[in-house]
Amino acid sequence: MPNKPLSSLTAARYGKTKVRVFRIVRQDKWHHIVEYNVDVLLEGDIESSYTEADNSVVVATDSIKNITYYLAKVSPHILNPEKFALHLGTFFVSKYAHVHKAFVAIEQLRWARIPVEAGKEHPHAFYRDGDDKRVVKVEVDASKGKDKLVGRVGAGISDLLVLKSTGSKFEGFIRDEYTTLVEVDDRIFSTSVDLEYTFSEIPLKAPGDAEKLQFAVPEGVEDGSVWDEEVPERARRATLEVFAEDESASVQATLYKMAQRIIAENAHIQTVTYTLPNKHYIPVDMKYIGVDNLTPSKAEVFTPVAAPSGLISATISRKQE
Repeated sequence: MPNKPLSSLTAARYGKTKVRVFRIVRQDKWHHIVEYNVDVLLEGDIESSYTEADNSVVVATDSIKNITYYLAKVSPHILNPEKFALHLGTFFVSKYAHVHKAFVAIEQLRWARIPVEAGKEHPHAFYRDGDDKRVVKVEVDASKGKDKLVGRVGAGISDLLVLKSTGSKFEGFIRDEYTTLVEVDDRIFSTSVDLEYTFSEIPLKAPGDAEKLQFAVPEGVEDGSVWDEEVPERARRATLEVFAEDESASVQATLYKMAQRIIAENAHIQTVTYTLPNKHYIPVDMKYIGVDNLTPSKAEVFTPVAAPSGLISATISRKQE
């Protein structure tokens, strides 16, 4: 009697990661540029490639890369990462009958126009405007039918380094035999912001052309929806302004206020998640030479400490009416 297998495949997806894309869109002498790092993963009837060594169900990852480049060339939505990711995902689930879901993640690097004389912006010269990145995560789901496509979109920011030299304190926390931290009513507050917000699910129109290259954006875009191109700037502005202006009782309290504002300003955002690691700055003890550099009002020289650090995260969700 043959032995029964002791295991089975319960989940599988594959694709291409770190596809680097740079695109120039020319409007006469006025140029637009974007730089993306793109990940694409596919899910569907691909089990036999794992369990039976059957490659007939595999869209080669090299093909996935080439399709990404081709869509970057022909898509009218290339300048907007949310729309481009939805376009790319819609193509994969529409082109290949056995692919039921496509997962597209895009990391956008920051480029800004170089200002020149009289405050004008140069039409085709740019500079790297910070190390933070705009991030988009899209799922295009065709599991209920190729004519019933659903899009799920998350977006946000990664690696946004911020600091303020006052306006933050940390007091009233649990004190017991393990506590060495001193309470402070004035401290440096610094963190590297990772933000992700998710939108309501959206229906997607299936491509009507034989090549499956069409992608329709609805008319009459609602404020605060995934189609609203002002959402990323509003979320970034809310993050920076609340961070700067809040008299912070803790990272937790400031985080909550940031998320509340993003939900209030964008009607179709359902959840907001922040991950905020503390960037610690420790005042240098100069008592040995009779200099007070420890009293908060006199602390001016600090040692930046990379690790260990506090790590604060939370998800704030829209209340369902």
